[in-house]
Amino acid sequence: MKIKKALKRLNKVETLLTNVIDQCPPSARGLRELLDSAKVSVVRATGVMNARAARNVKKKPPARAAQVTQSRLSEAGRARISLAAKKRWAEARRKSASAAKTA
Repeated sequence: MKIKKALKRLNKVETLLTNVIDQCPPSARGLRELLDSAKVSVVRATGVMNARAARNVKKKPPARAAQVTQSRLSEAGRARISLAAKKRWAEARRKSASAAKTA
């Protein structure tokens, strides 16, 4: 069980025991002593949990997302794109020149 959750439950138990002890009649001395010892045990357990929580305060820093680097074209890739563009332009010039001759 997580420490925070255990502390909440122990505090709730301590409150309930306090309420029961307050409502217990003074004539029931044995019962009252038994409830007091139970409350002392709960308070001691709460102290132990608080000490354990203080030891575990160290938290890991949040993980950082890896930074995305922009991909860049290599020289060979840039050369291939340039050649392909030159071929398209040459084809377009040929088509426009042949269209001009037939008109």
